[in-house]
Amino acid sequence: MKFWGYVRENGRVGIRNHVLVVAVTRNVATLAYLIANAVRRTRLYVGPNENGRTREDRETMARVITGLAKNPNVGGVLVVGNKPDGGYEEFTYANIVENIEASGKPVETLFISRDGGYSNCIGLGMEKARRLAELCSAQRREEVDFGGLFLAVKCGYSDATSGMAGNPVVGYVFDRLCDAGGTAMFAETTEVIGAEHIVSERFADPQEGKRFLACVRRVEDEAKATGQDIRSINPIPANIEAGLTTIEEKSLGAIAKAGTKPIMQCVRYGEAPRRPGLNYMDSWMSSSALFAGFSSAGAVLNIFQFGGGAMPDKCMMPVADTGVVAPILFSTGNPRAYEHGRTEIDYNSGVVISQKADIEETGEKLIELICSVASGRLTKGETLNAREPVELYLQGPCL
Repeated sequence: MKFWGYVRENGRVGIRNHVLVVAVTRNVATLAYLIANAVRRTRLYVGPNENGRTREDRETMARVITGLAKNPNVGGVLVVGNKPDGGYEEFTYANIVENIEASGKPVETLFISRDGGYSNCIGLGMEKARRLAELCSAQRREEVDFGGLFLAVKCGYSDATSGMAGNPVVGYVFDRLCDAGGTAMFAETTEVIGAEHIVSERFADPQEGKRFLACVRRVEDEAKATGQDIRSINPIPANIEAGLTTIEEKSLGAIAKAGTKPIMQCVRYGEAPRRPGLNYMDSWMSSSALFAGFSSAGAVLNIFQFGGGAMPDKCMMPVADTGVVAPILFSTGNPRAYEHGRTEIDYNSGVVISQKADIEETGEKLIELICSVASGRLTKGETLNAREPVELYLQGPCL
């Protein structure tokens, strides 16, 4: 199986060719928005303010900015800030720009204090973004093997079909991708509790397995500090209404999306894995935070594997753009959810249930769709000219 992608200077392969406009902190968000809104082929990322953040959170914020900018779906970057020497030791604009430039892609900077003030920066920023957009438009797609992809998956609105059809189909796709030399990633530390012993044994390196278990313990301890025990409140009422009765049942269904291959690494939120194959990212369950983290880690296409059994008759509109630079493909293993949400859901793996289709056959058809999207076909969410706020998975309070 092959697709048509953008081969970057460092050999990584993108499926889109965006100019990323980065507002390093929120005090330049409006300036960055005006620029991105006026220039075609752009995507906008607005980071949270670093003031009052812990050292660990500032490192995460810098890692996400550089990761999004280095994502293979990005052909050029405009970094917007207030002053060139801004930021803390773990979060300096100079370090961010230097790290992005190391990927070999063109980077422009715009700083209010250096470049003539706010009003002047609007025109100058548009000029720089337009130059990057023109440069990106000159690059042509090339034929690439399926193994050139980096895919990531989140599951949500879990019901009985998630473990029966939806997640196993994605797991089959992940196995095929890993066999082809590609990279696959799954996450959600809250959603593996109850099956963490199974996941930990799948790590190729026992030390990485221990790192994973430490992430699980930390999340449980943080929940208990608020007076909640994840093992007693999960599955949530909507999951129970949709047919899941225990945390083990929910978690075993959730980890089916990871397929069967060894797990190479347990990475921090937004961190790029060192090796291809299957990888795990420590994260929270939020769709917004998770897809941004996947994109920062280098995923070029995010999959939202969707149950939906306890949802109303008309499905909610999926999030449109929280992957920032990587599109989201919505798939469901629930035939009823697909019927209610045909205008919003890209793929129906529920045929495993309604038509007794094979997991393998259904997975191969999903691979065909993924290669089509990787070659330029828009996902349902991409057809909307919409932007959603992006949150990050941060550990500490903002003082």
